[in-house]
Amino acid sequence: MRFPKVRWGAWLAVAILGLSAVSVGKALAGADPTIPRSADAQTSKRSLATDDEKLFVPEGSWASGQGVVEPKDRETKVAGAVPGRIARVLVVEGQRVAQGDVLIELDAVVENASIAIAEADVARDEADSSRVAAGERWEDRTAADEEAKAAAARAAQSAGVLERTKRAHAGGAVSGDELDRAEKQASQDSATAAAAEARRRAAFAGSRLEDKSAAQARLAGSRARLKEAQARLEQRIIRAPIDGEVLSVKVRAGEYYQPSSEASVVMGETKSLRVRIDIDERDVTKLRLGARVVARVTANPGHDYAAKVVELGRRMGRKNVRSDDPVERNDAKILEVVAELEESAGLVVGQRVVGFVATE
Repeated sequence: MRFPKVRWGAWLAVAILGLSAVSVGKALAGADPTIPRSADAQTSKRSLATDDEKLFVPEGSWASGQGVVEPKDRETKVAGAVPGRIARVLVVEGQRVAQGDVLIELDAVVENASIAIAEADVARDEADSSRVAAGERWEDRTAADEEAKAAAARAAQSAGVLERTKRAHAGGAVSGDELDRAEKQASQDSATAAAAEARRRAAFAGSRLEDKSAAQARLAGSRARLKEAQARLEQRIIRAPIDGEVLSVKVRAGEYYQPSSEASVVMGETKSLRVRIDIDERDVTKLRLGARVVARVTANPGHDYAAKVVELGRRMGRKNVRSDDPVERNDAKILEVVAELEESAGLVVGQRVVGFVATE
């Protein structure tokens, strides 16, 4: 028995046409696809007041950009000059300090010992210089004076004896040997008196100029070595270069500090704050000093921080602050605009802001 041959291709075509007809019918009978459904609208709904401050532009003409809060004179990154073990950290974050206050001390046992040695050398050379400058003591001067007087008296006595001996020799009462001895004694006593007088003058005249110069040079060298030791000790102390607030302390006692590009302490004057705003190069011709600025932060939605432009950048550069907006142009050139805030309550250094600069 033979079965009729089934044409599967025809049946498949009929099925496809049927399904297409059903889909077209549903589409025609359904709602308009261009109108959002309530579920979709609810899913996509968000609070513009808190999620994106850029969408609420103040009335008027403005140039806007991302910005950051900074101290009045920017941040100061404090670092030491020499490496060493950190002995003490004397400040904490949020503490106000004055210029010259000690922030960090490094271990300085060797430097303190060097200063003690140098101070002892200075004391020794000061005493030596004073002794050389003063010359002989009063007692030594008195002794030299008395010796000179005694030598002069002996010389006078010998001269008198010589005169009498000469007269006696002329009369034949004294031999030639006695006259010769008298002349030699007189000559010896005269030389002794001259030497004693020279020593007396030297005692009262003081030390020689060369001795004084040598003593002063030794003293100057000792003082210079003391200053060097003190300077080395000062290098072990990291001081505040400005008046301001400690914003960050990045080291701890006991750590080994190595000078590098990384700061040990970050400071800034926070009594008044500024915002640094990146303005796109398309708007730079509209900027001017003194222009009104409105700054907004996501942490305080709906609040405008008033400011005034106090500084305009002198060259174009790359963006300093980038948002999380995927459509933001990160390769655009910008000009930095610095505005001084009239109020800064609730703002923190480093906080991101959206800045609007008036261009009218």
